[in-house]
Amino acid sequence: MPQILPIRLTYAERFRCIGSACEDTCCQGWSVPVDQAAYEKFLQLPASPLRSLIEASILTAPQGAVDGKAFKPASFAQIRMNGQNRCPLLTEESLCRVQAELGEGFLTRTCATYPRIANSIGGIEETALTLSCPEAARLVLLDPKLLAPVRLAQKGLAAAGQARYAPAEAAAGDGLPSLLPWFRPIRQVVLALAGNRAYPLWQRLFLLGVFCRRLDAIASGELQRSIPDFLGDFEATVASRALLTAMETLPQECAAQLDVVLRLAGMLLHRSNVRPRFVECVQAFTAGIGNSPSATLESLAAHYAQAHDRYFEPFLRRHPHVLENYLANTILRCRFPFGREGAQAGAPLSMTRECALLTAQFALVRGLLIGVAGFHGEAFSAAHVVHTVQAASKHFEHHPEFSRLAYELLVESRMDGARGLAILLRNAEPDAASRAARPALPEMHAPGPREGREVTTSF
Repeated sequence: MPQILPIRLTYAERFRCIGSACEDTCCQGWSVPVDQAAYEKFLQLPASPLRSLIEASILTAPQGAVDGKAFKPASFAQIRMNGQNRCPLLTEESLCRVQAELGEGFLTRTCATYPRIANSIGGIEETALTLSCPEAARLVLLDPKLLAPVRLAQKGLAAAGQARYAPAEAAAGDGLPSLLPWFRPIRQVVLALAGNRAYPLWQRLFLLGVFCRRLDAIASGELQRSIPDFLGDFEATVASRALLTAMETLPQECAAQLDVVLRLAGMLLHRSNVRPRFVECVQAFTAGIGNSPSATLESLAAHYAQAHDRYFEPFLRRHPHVLENYLANTILRCRFPFGREGAQAGAPLSMTRECALLTAQFALVRGLLIGVAGFHGEAFSAAHVVHTVQAASKHFEHHPEFSRLAYELLVESRMDGARGLAILLRNAEPDAASRAARPALPEMHAPGPREGREVTTSF
């Protein structure tokens, strides 16, 4: 069978660092690895103040280990942060002295590529952006045409027939999981569904869950279907919109959704360095859902529902691309639905688990945005979206324990199944009359760090 042309989103190629104009810095609060190639270049530098600063700033250890962990070539050493937890190689204008004085060719691999994340799966090279960078968040979230290639591909593929479902070539006996050679058509279906506005966004995510459970069943032998037949039938079902009525019967439980969002948002507050930008995000969120010493889950859920109906949902109707783009970028960044481990030959694969993690990330970000919308009211804007998503991404995406803890929370809360994921995804779709009829709730004020108040980080 002939192979299909992969969907290729090229937005990451347009990213350009804005340097000292950026409202945040990627050189603060993190450890910065130094790859072996960059380290050896530094050793060849002639004597100079910069060479002395580099030598004083790079942390190495005997036998190539730091903190008891063996270095790999990509993390051969690391930069020692200064007393302000900033990279000592930054200028007063927050520019990199290495790049300014030596050129981009002397940057470490991490510094040269961030915020880009490059993946190679099934012979396809993909590059996403981590939204912990404010400029990357703006580029991804605010471009209404970011997914245009997906929609064009979707139209063209409708007439391509079964010939489009061709696996990637794989050498015999290479130990590839049974689904990995089908990465191209599976990814194509996933991205096409993510951009399919015939369904509300929560329904698209729910259908992705159905899709992943069926693929897992095929891989385990529980469901006797060929991959081409399944993909063809699934796309035909989606195109027919036959499931729209059935999905309207799925549960909508605002309090249960908010409870998980609160627990997800609070799980790392005592495990990592909490940055001021994330503190601002948390304070706006909690104020927007009516947090107070006397608040109950029911009262918080009432404010949360009002914030969704009056401020967030109208904003999203005007800018539907914002969460669509967030979803597509997360799909690429996380190698969904294979995941980082499942994308490796011979690795265990659970697409159902990957969909639960995708849902958790989506529900967390959307939940934070709903609260922030409640805080800002009619003034809620794209700038607030960028600030919230960037701050949350910097806090959660780079934490090595977040995925594991999030999945454990879903399992513990019994939200990892189809019913639970529907609760996490679905909010009421209010009409104008019901929005107007909802009683007004008192506005709350959350002091920001600049006001000198104590930061509350408990949920």
